[in-house]
Amino acid sequence: MVRKVNKLVTTFAVILLLGLVGCLDFGLKDAQGAVVEDSIYQVSTINALLQGFYDGEVSCQELKRHGDLGIGTFAGLDGEMVVINSQVFQVKADGKAYPVEDKVKTPFAAVTFFQADLKKDLHNVGSYEELQNQINQLLPNKNIFYAFRIDGKFSYVKTRSVPKQSKPYPPLVEVTKNQPTFEFNNVQGTLVGFWCPEYVNGINVPAYHLHFITNDRKYGGHLLECRIEQGKLLIDASTNFEMVLPANSDFGRIDLGKDSKKDLEKVEK
Repeated sequence: MVRKVNKLVTTFAVILLLGLVGCLDFGLKDAQGAVVEDSIYQVSTINALLQGFYDGEVSCQELKRHGDLGIGTFAGLDGEMVVINSQVFQVKADGKAYPVEDKVKTPFAAVTFFQADLKKDLHNVGSYEELQNQINQLLPNKNIFYAFRIDGKFSYVKTRSVPKQSKPYPPLVEVTKNQPTFEFNNVQGTLVGFWCPEYVNGINVPAYHLHFITNDRKYGGHLLECRIEQGKLLIDASTNFEMVLPANSDFGRIDLGKDSKKDLEKVEK
């Protein structure tokens, strides 16, 4: 299907009709027993971002029409995006979080209207890897999408952000070679983000992609490491995925069939 979004994007919806939905151990039904088909809305592809397509495409105002929780970046790759409770924050290269005006645009982002299907208390999680291992045990269907929110007390968090770029844009793997990183100790905050299936490689980040913001909404960034003293894990399973693609000529010249998995691994770490 095609429609106009801010005069720039072509929209197509990928509806994942998965027979395994009924096998989930949690959620996905409303009070009347009908299946609730949560949806993730995404702007552009991760491969486009990896190859340096940083032009803003969709406004934050439009983004919030499709979700109240999510992550992404901003035009010119100007920092890390955190969407929480329908508010958009920009963690710039100084590690500080700033409220974002509706007119600001994004080249890549993913959001959803978050409704938890599963809740779990977390205690003494020693690393980001351990957190992933614990969550893995709660995801019975690895062919659908999941959104996360983790509120809690973090004994340690390490994040990164990226500085704004100018044209001609360098590839993302070059930008992150000199990325500023930030460390926080004994801080209250929230992680938000997604788990995506392996088959979306090139479209989004397979497995986990999380961003962090402090409770006072002053600091944050792309999550690199964490230790959680105690927290509340919320998981929202999604069987619908909608993506809008830029319709301009620069996007049309990108080789989206390129295997960028190694570059993505470098960027995420």
